[in-house]
Amino acid sequence: MALTDSFAFKRKLVPIVAVSVAAALSYAPIASANAIRHYSANLDNSMWYLAENSRLECGLEHTIPRYGKVEFSSEAGKKLNLRMQIDMHQLPDDYGVAKIESVAPRWQPGQATYELGEMPLYKQFDGELQKQMAWQLLSELEKGRYPTFYYQDWYQPKDTVAVALSSVNFRSAYDAFRGCINALLPFSFKDIAYTVLNHENDSEKLTNASQSKLEQISQYLAVDDELELVLVNAYTDALGARGPNQELSEQRAQEIKDFFVERGIEENRIETVGHGEDRPVAGNANELDRAKNRRVVVRLSKPSGFQL
Repeated sequence: MALTDSFAFKRKLVPIVAVSVAAALSYAPIASANAIRHYSANLDNSMWYLAENSRLECGLEHTIPRYGKVEFSSEAGKKLNLRMQIDMHQLPDDYGVAKIESVAPRWQPGQATYELGEMPLYKQFDGELQKQMAWQLLSELEKGRYPTFYYQDWYQPKDTVAVALSSVNFRSAYDAFRGCINALLPFSFKDIAYTVLNHENDSEKLTNASQSKLEQISQYLAVDDELELVLVNAYTDALGARGPNQELSEQRAQEIKDFFVERGIEENRIETVGHGEDRPVAGNANELDRAKNRRVVVRLSKPSGFQL
């Protein structure tokens, strides 16, 4: 989903078909501007798409002709998250602020324009909004309104640029986007990239918490094809002879690998190492410390350059 940007997407656009609304957009003029340049999709070309639809990330995209595109995105994680980004053909050449207003279309006569907030503009960066304001824009679109960004043109200081998000053909795509969000995994790569599994006292059985973690890892592996390697390291305590402890650690590592393979994970993506009683994390004098040493560490590896 991470979400570079932790939200980097490989996009394969899937159009969502919806019924066009026979109406046009009206804008509220800004009195202080000499001219306003409007950018918005019209009735014929206003479309919304699911740019990403998986259990790791969801993306809702809309093209703004001659200007760029807007994308709402959410990633798998413990908490619901949402981000909006305006991908501009021409990035800001200075720092500034875009005023955000909700503009009523002409098929809603008598409805007033009202302010929603602001979006900071950073030199040579796309515009971006985080969770609360992003959800507010989606709510305005769902009502059939046009969230519109107004900012001063950095090359024509007397001119104002108005960029509108069209609500035409929005709702079907939005319903699909919400369905995707509801199906996201309730944990992220960061949550399981380094996982320590422990065994119950005097037992070969993993603790309940470790079993839950192991199941989460298998769910994640099933949907993320970008993972390069799953490394399983197993350790024992120092009771008994070194040789049998080494064999036991190798056996435990193999059992974890078998667990993943049984759930459809390719065997060549998993590497196991048994360390026996080497590399303890605690002492060996009491059961509590020995239990800490009896562990299996599962590490997930992303391609080089990937950031959590």
